[in-house]
Amino acid sequence: MPPDERPPPAGFALQPPQPVEHYENFPVASWLCPPRLRAPIAAIYHFARTADDLADEGDAPAAARLRDLASYRADLLAVAQGQPPSPRWPQVFVPLAAQMRTFGLPAQPLDDLLSAFVQDVTMTRDGAAYADMPALLNYCRRSANPVGRLLLHLYGVTQEQALRESDAICTALQLINFWQDLSVDIPRGRYYLPLAECAAHGIAITAPREQFAALRPDDERAARLLESLTRHARATMLQGAPLVHRVPGRAGWELRAVVQAALSVLAQTRALGPRAL
Repeated sequence: MPPDERPPPAGFALQPPQPVEHYENFPVASWLCPPRLRAPIAAIYHFARTADDLADEGDAPAAARLRDLASYRADLLAVAQGQPPSPRWPQVFVPLAAQMRTFGLPAQPLDDLLSAFVQDVTMTRDGAAYADMPALLNYCRRSANPVGRLLLHLYGVTQEQALRESDAICTALQLINFWQDLSVDIPRGRYYLPLAECAAHGIAITAPREQFAALRPDDERAARLLESLTRHARATMLQGAPLVHRVPGRAGWELRAVVQAALSVLAQTRALGPRAL
């Protein structure tokens, strides 16, 4: 897929209520975004987009991807300490460094994103699956939640309750993405169905590559599993929904649209049940 046609990374773009793609909690410099925040939001987006590409695009082996992500992290740590980055990704780190200085953007959420990308590479390389829901939620904490926290930082929203609600929305968006994309992810060796949840619904997984691929759309156990997982994702989204009243201006309206679109996608996924496989 050409670079300009790929979906933006999780946390950034409101799509129509068909698929919820990776990284789409908030817009990238849309007309709803205050002009003064467009540059920092774009800088965060390009940082995440490029890291996503390093972890996922092309046919590089896992070892090469991990080396690239380590170099990318070294550049992040350099600019966070006021040092110049390497010349490899100037289009990312020169503007990011400027916005970190101007807006006091913290480095930790960006580093958390990178740790999730590294985990993507290693889990796929090893054909591994998440042991249980807490393990999957820990991944979401680093793969999705940092974007929401960075955007709240830019909007000056610092209340602990707002941060928790943002985490819930971002985690729910990530989970919805997982459950709607099972038919894409499983053939690619990405296994997001937690093993403990599978076992609780009568699906004992000991060899993820073979057994996840063998799940059938008419499997009643899979139907019960996906009903449970989509119900959990909906409850998580509703926990975060009050954030729409805390985000100022037009961004609050866009966040309302994101929440409603995500719930619509989730309802469609829930209706599909095991046919999502």
